[in-house]
Amino acid sequence: MIPRNIILICISFANILSVFSQTTESKDTLQSKNIDSVTVNSYLYSIQKSTLPDVQGTYIFSGKKTETVNLLYTDADMANKVGRQVFAKIPGVFVYDMDGSGNQINIATRGLDPHRGWEFNIRKDGILTNSDMYGYPASHYNMPLESIDHIELVRGTGSLQYGAQFGGMLNYINKRGDTSRPFSFESITTAGSYHLLSTYLAVGGRVGKLSYYAYVNKKARDGYRKNEHTDAEAEAVILNYEASANFSVRVEWARSAYTYRIPGPLSDPLFAADPTQATRSRNYFNPDIHIPSLTINWQLRPQTQLRLSTSAVLGNRNSVLFDKPTNVADTINLSTMQYNNRQVDIDVFNSYTTELRLLQQYQTGKRQHSFVAGIQYMNNDLHRRQMGKGTTGSDYTLTLVDPAWGRDLHFKTKNLAIFAENKYTLLQNLVFTAGARVEMGQSKMTGVINYYLDNKIPLAIDHRFPLLGAGLSWQITDRTQWYAGWAQSYRPMIFKDLIPASTYEKTDPLIKAARGYNAEIGYRGSWYFLKWDITGFLLREYDRFGTLAQTDAAGVLYTFRTNIGHSLSKGIEIFIQGDWVLGKRNSLSVFTSTAFMKARYTDAVVKKGNVNTTINGNKVESAPDLTTRNGITYRYAGSSISVLYSYTAETFADALNTVTPTLGTGAVGLVPAYGIVDLNTTFRLSRQIELRVNISNLTNRQYFTKRPLFYPGPGIWPADGRNVNLSIGIKL
Repeated sequence: MIPRNIILICISFANILSVFSQTTESKDTLQSKNIDSVTVNSYLYSIQKSTLPDVQGTYIFSGKKTETVNLLYTDADMANKVGRQVFAKIPGVFVYDMDGSGNQINIATRGLDPHRGWEFNIRKDGILTNSDMYGYPASHYNMPLESIDHIELVRGTGSLQYGAQFGGMLNYINKRGDTSRPFSFESITTAGSYHLLSTYLAVGGRVGKLSYYAYVNKKARDGYRKNEHTDAEAEAVILNYEASANFSVRVEWARSAYTYRIPGPLSDPLFAADPTQATRSRNYFNPDIHIPSLTINWQLRPQTQLRLSTSAVLGNRNSVLFDKPTNVADTINLSTMQYNNRQVDIDVFNSYTTELRLLQQYQTGKRQHSFVAGIQYMNNDLHRRQMGKGTTGSDYTLTLVDPAWGRDLHFKTKNLAIFAENKYTLLQNLVFTAGARVEMGQSKMTGVINYYLDNKIPLAIDHRFPLLGAGLSWQITDRTQWYAGWAQSYRPMIFKDLIPASTYEKTDPLIKAARGYNAEIGYRGSWYFLKWDITGFLLREYDRFGTLAQTDAAGVLYTFRTNIGHSLSKGIEIFIQGDWVLGKRNSLSVFTSTAFMKARYTDAVVKKGNVNTTINGNKVESAPDLTTRNGITYRYAGSSISVLYSYTAETFADALNTVTPTLGTGAVGLVPAYGIVDLNTTFRLSRQIELRVNISNLTNRQYFTKRPLFYPGPGIWPADGRNVNLSIGIKL
C-alpha cells in the first residue's frame, strides 16, 4: 500500500527530527505521560461548544478559529442528520438539504460550495474521508452521528497542516468504549415520520493493553416526497493496542453504504402546487465506501511526539438515472411500450494516503515553543465510467444493455506535500505562529470519450503550490483572547471541471487551479454567565471555474470551460451564549449564532446566451447575506428541552443572479429566504436509559435551500416538512 520511497522518506524524516529533539532535551523542563482519559458527566452544566487547545496531539491550533460541537449533550435529530441542528452553534454554516433522508450532511462556510462538504478536508479521527481529493473531493462516506462523540471544525486559516482546502478541516471524533471494564454495550433505536426505523448497536471496552469499539447501524426511511426511499447501513471496528505508555497502534475499518431512491427535481409551479410530489420513480443513487486505516502514535521523548497513519478510501459511487430536465416526463415510450433506457454511471475510488507528523516542543530561555512538521503522500486512481445505456426497468440495477460506455476514464494522481509550522511564544501571553506547505504532484487523465477527440482531452495537470500562513494569539486574561490568522489555499481542477459534457463543450487546455487565501481576526472568551466568539473574516478566491461563450473558425458556437474571474467573501461571525443557574437542579441557556456576509464576484465574466457578460458585483451562488440560528435550552436535572429558530436569507442559483425562475425546469432563479423552528427534548430516565423526542420544522414550512445545476438534477429539491421521531438509548 505504501511505496518504498515514501517509507524511506518517513524514516529519514523521523531520524532527523529525533536528532533535533536530542539537542533540545537538555532544555526540557516539562515531563509528560500518557494516561487514559477520564470522562465526567454533568448534564446540568454540560458544555456543547468549545474551542480546541493551542496544541493537541501533533496539531497546532494557536491563532486559528476553532470550534468543537459535543454531540453527547446536543439536542438534535441525529438519525436524520439535521445539519442546522447539529451545527447550530457554529456561525455561518450554510446547510444544503439535498434530500431529507439523513444520508449525508452538506455544509459550507464563507460563500463556498456545500455539495457533500467538498470544500472541507473531511476526516474521521484524523483519517481522510474525501473520496478523491483531486478527482472528486466530495465525502461519500456516511457515518452515523450516533457513533460520534464530538465534531471539530478548523477554518481555512489552519489549512497548512492538513490540506489546502478553502473551507478548512472538519474532523468527526468517534465514541470510545468504556475503558474501565472489559465490556460495555450501547443501543439507540429511532422511529419516526415517513416510516423511519434506525438501529444503532455498539460494544466496547478494554482487555489488558487492548481497547476496542465496534458498531453496526441499519436505517430505512421513506421520504417526505413520493417515490423517495432510503436503505442505509454502516459498520466499524476500532482496535487500539497500547504497547506502552509511549507507544500505541490503532487499526480501524469503517464502511458505509446506502441506496437512495431519488424523487427528482421540481419546477417552481410544481413546487407551489405540491412540494411532496415526485417527477421520477426509477432514479437511484448508491455509494458503498470502505475506509481502512492504521495509525501509530509514538512518544519518542517527553517533548517529541510522532504520528504515522496510512489509510484508504475504497469503493463505488453508483447511479442509475433517467437523466433529463424536469420538464421531460419519465413516461412510457409509445413506440416501444416501455420506459426509455436509463443512464448508468459508476465511479470506482482507489485513494491512498500516508501521513507522517511530528511535534517537537522546545524552549528558549523560559519560553515554551512548539514545532510541527510532516509529510503527506497521496496516490489516487479514480476510474469513471459514465453514460452507460441502462435498462428500461424500474428497479435498482447497474445492468447495461450495451457494453460500451460513453465515457471511460482514469484520473490518476500522485501528490507529495511537505508542511511545517512553528508556535513561538513571544511573551507569556502573546504567541506567534508561522508555517508553510508545499504541494508537488501531477494528475493524469487517460481513457475515451466517445464524442470527443482523444487529443483534445487534457492529459496531465501539474500541482506545484507553495502555501504560506501565519497567526497571532493574545491572551488578555485567563478567560479572554484575541486571535488572528492568514493562510493561502487552492482548489485543484477536478474531474467535473475537465470533462466536456458534449461535442459543443470544450475545456481550456490552460485551465488552472483556483487559488486564494483566508484571513480572520477574532475575540473570544467568557465573563460570568456570558460566552462569546466574534470573528471578522475575508476569503479571497482567484480564478474561479466557469463557462464562456466561444465560436470556432467556422462560426459555430460552443461553451468554453475556463477560469472566469475572482470572488471575495467578507463578513462577521457572531456567537454569544448566556447561561444561568436557576437552582440546584435547573438551568437556562440562550444563544445566537449569526453571520453577516457579503460574497461577491470581482473581475469575472460568464456565458449568457451566446455572449459573455460581466458579473462584477454579483452575489456568489448559495451565499446568503445573513444566516442566523437562535436557541434556548432549559435543563432540569438530567433532562432538557430546546427550541431553535434558523433563518437563511435569499440566495441565487447562478452567477448571473437570475431572479425569474427558468420556465419548465426551475434550474436557476431566486432561492427565497426561509425560517425554520425545531423542538428537541432529551429525558435521561436513569444512568442507563435516555429518551429523545425531536420535532423538526415544527411549523411545517415549505422551502428549499438550493437549485443544483448537476447531481441530483437541475431544479428545486424540496426540504422536509414537519418531521417527528422518538429515540431510546440504552447503555449497559
